[in-house]
Amino acid sequence: MATLVIATKNAGKAREYGQLFAPFGIEVKTLADFPAFKINENGQTFEQNALIKARTAVDHLGLPVIADDSGLVVDALAGAPGVHSARYAGDHDDAANNAKLLRALTGVPAVNRTAHFHTTIVALKPDGAKLITEGRVDGTIRQQPRGNNGFGYDPLFIPREYPDKTMAELTIDQKNQISHRGRAMRALMAKFEGWWQA
Repeated sequence: MATLVIATKNAGKAREYGQLFAPFGIEVKTLADFPAFKINENGQTFEQNALIKARTAVDHLGLPVIADDSGLVVDALAGAPGVHSARYAGDHDDAANNAKLLRALTGVPAVNRTAHFHTTIVALKPDGAKLITEGRVDGTIRQQPRGNNGFGYDPLFIPREYPDKTMAELTIDQKNQISHRGRAMRALMAKFEGWWQA
């Protein structure tokens, strides 16, 4: 059985990809299945970071890899937190990140609190064959967090498709239909077979 590595240690992400690739007879593994190695995510864009993750993993493992990078882009903050979204106020501290974002937007009126979530996915083979897809969801940033179904900046983000709800108030199905990651993954699956068989 052919093996495809997802450049994450997140078991939930691995399950999600595993279901997508099951019809292709592909065994999905993650970085947690291999000895640890360092990935230096120092890119300036989501695509650069996803490529760094993918290339580093391909070089270490000699297997096809899928990597992604995501974040929140706030127009009034010149695109911040952007590629630093997960570590905006420290290391993967959602509450601190949200508090810092709200402080940064103090005094910014609702009409100027536009933002979008972005995901770039990179699929890379040892021979260099590459597939890149993107997804985004547009919306605005609330004054206070609301909802318990999400993570990261979800409690502050009101998607355009649901103007009376935050991402953290949507059901899993509603979120998957509009989410940046969902859109990037659907774009990936539309082209995946051609890349995998090439």
